[in-house]
Amino acid sequence: MSADGMRRPSLQAERLAALAPTWQVEILAETTSTNAVCAQRARDGAPEGLVVTTEHQYAGRGRLDRVWEMPPRAALATSVLLRPTLPPERWTWLPLMAGVAVARTIEGRLKWPNDVLLGPELKKVCGILVERIETPAGPAAVLGIGINTSLTPDELPIPHATSLQIERGEEVDRTGVLVTLLAEIADAYALLVHDPEELSADYLALSATVGMRVRAELPSGGALAGTASGIDPYGRLLITQADGLTQAVGAGDIVHLRPLD
Repeated sequence: MSADGMRRPSLQAERLAALAPTWQVEILAETTSTNAVCAQRARDGAPEGLVVTTEHQYAGRGRLDRVWEMPPRAALATSVLLRPTLPPERWTWLPLMAGVAVARTIEGRLKWPNDVLLGPELKKVCGILVERIETPAGPAAVLGIGINTSLTPDELPIPHATSLQIERGEEVDRTGVLVTLLAEIADAYALLVHDPEELSADYLALSATVGMRVRAELPSGGALAGTASGIDPYGRLLITQADGLTQAVGAGDIVHLRPLD
C-alpha cells in the first residue's frame, strides 16, 4: 500500500450510529460488493434504511456489468436499501434520484443517467448502480454509490476520472461525506414520492448532458446522435436528431460531443 493509503482514516462508526433510527449503517472491513451484501440483507428481511458501507471494496459492479475496484479507504462505497411503494414508472427514476443526491452532496454535475462529474473538466468522480431486488416482503431497491474520495492521480481507474481530494486540494472526511449523502438521499427520495416534477426540475438543473450534442452508444451496438433535449417522465434521455425527430434512450453510454462550429 502507498504512503497515502496508510494515512487514510477509517470511517467513524460513532458518527454514523447517530443517524439511527432513520439509517442503520453497517460498516464492513472489506467486501466484494456492498450491493451484493445489501441485496442479501434485503432478501433476509432487512427494513428500509439499511446502509452497507465498507473500508475496501474489491469486486464491485457498475453499470453495464463493469467492475469497480478501489484501494482501501480511498473511496466511499455504499449501498442503501429502500422499499419504495411507487407506481412502475417512478421506479425508473430511482437511478436519477440517486444522482441528484450525490451531485448535491459534492456539488457536482450529472451526465445522463447518473454519472457524477466534478471540476472544470467535468471528470467522473462517482458511479451509481441501482438494482431492483425481489424479496419475500416485496420488491426492494438497492442504491449502490461509489465516490472517489481520496484517490491519487496514479490510482484513478480511467484517464477521465478524478477524486474529491484532487479537485479540492485537501483531505476528505469520508464519514462527513456519507452523513451528508444520506441526508440528501432522504430529501430526494421524499421528492420522488411526493413531488416528482420538482425532482425532475432538480435533475435538469444539475444536468451536464441536456442541451449538449451527444452520441448514444446503444446496447444493441447501434448509435444515435443529436442534441440531448430533455428527460421524459420515465427518466429516459430525449435526443433530437438533425431531421427534427426526437427519440427516447433508456440505456446506453452517452458521449458528449463538441459543439458545432
